Parts: sequence; C-alpha cells; structure tokens
Amino acid sequence: MQIKFLCGSLFLIALTACTTKAPQGSEAAMVGSDRDAHACISSAGYLWCADTQQCERPWELAKIQKFANTQAAFDKYCDNPEQ
Repeated sequence: MQIKFLCGSLFLIALTACTTKAPQGSEAAMVGSDRDAHACISSAGYLWCADTQQCERPWELAKIQKFANTQAAFDKYCDNPEQ
C-alpha cells in the first residue's frame, strides 16, 4: 500500500514538474493590429492620403500617379501635413 502511494506521489510530482507557465506580460501583438488613426496598417506599408481619402502604399501610388517615390513627394501629392 505504501509503495502504491509513493509511486503515485512521485508520478504526480513528475507530472507537475513538466508543466511550464507562459511568461507574464509577453503577449505578442497580432499581425496587422498596428492601425493608425485612419485605420491604416503601417506594418504593411499603408499611409493615409488626404487627397484620395484612403490608405495608400506610397510606392504603389507613386508608380500609378508618376511622382517620385519619396516621403516628401507622397505628402505633397496627398496634401498631407508635414510630420
């Protein structure tokens, strides 16, 4: 009887020793959850364009509208205030 109790206790101790808790405060942010005030996802390269009233990727808009692919040219085209 004592052997069964001892074996059972050792088994439970071994089982609980194998579990690990997740570190507190290390919740990873979900992909795409970094939206700005206009709901543009900056990690995907989107910025707000006041002229088109939507989120745009500067390099794509520069190619379509044929302006230089620079932040200054994007801000000028979109009538965005300088940051």
